[in-house]
Amino acid sequence: MHTPLELPDLLRLIDDRSAAFRAAIAAAPDLDAQVPTCPDWTVRDLARHIGMGRFTWGATVASGPEATAKATPEGVPEMPQDRDELVAWLEAAAQALLDALSEVDAERRCWVPWTDSQSPATCGAVARHQVQEIAIHTHDAQLTAGVPEPLPEDVAVDGVEEFLVTCVATTFAWPHEPAVLDYVVDEGGAWRIRLNADGAQVTRLPDDGSSTSDDAVPAGTRHLVGRSTASDLVFSFYARVPLDRLRLEGDTLVLDQLVDWDPGA
Repeated sequence: MHTPLELPDLLRLIDDRSAAFRAAIAAAPDLDAQVPTCPDWTVRDLARHIGMGRFTWGATVASGPEATAKATPEGVPEMPQDRDELVAWLEAAAQALLDALSEVDAERRCWVPWTDSQSPATCGAVARHQVQEIAIHTHDAQLTAGVPEPLPEDVAVDGVEEFLVTCVATTFAWPHEPAVLDYVVDEGGAWRIRLNADGAQVTRLPDDGSSTSDDAVPAGTRHLVGRSTASDLVFSFYARVPLDRLRLEGDTLVLDQLVDWDPGA
């Protein structure tokens, strides 16, 4: 079964995806070009989001386990307008985040915006989520530059679980009849979401998506299985590709209801 990445691997991937983001910004046709997957943003807006976000998360990690809100970074240089200077500014932002995460233990508590999920409030969970945020926006920048690439396999496979435990798992009651949704990725890795009155609970399955006798779907329970590459599955989570990129087997209404669900609303 899939094993979550350790902090040193997460730092390596933050560094790698940050470098790929800077390369895409350098290759973009114009800093004022619209980003197709973020239509309200230009390339410049996307760069500001990534740069200021990494400075902010670096400061948040550095603020310690007692922090009760996201930190406001101090002494951050204003975002340059010149492209070469902008790329250097982005490198400094990524390094600020890496420096902060390099000084902590993965299990150390950190303020996080997710409070009702299976993802813990730790520095390791922050690093794991940062990999995905940078990776998704790297794809946005690459698409704008005309050189889109799938997510690297290690980023994508871990990204499936990271999204599910951080953004889907919840204790808010599922407002429909109980259902089960399984995601299986071609590279090896499978996860189950149980949707019921207790909310949405995420568990790992054997890599081929098979169920044991102890984990069988009860007869009569609505059940859907979605299969794809890990990269396409993560892209579908973040609305970067349409859901029809997935190979679906079973009750497709389950997925429609999950996409429309707004827990706590």
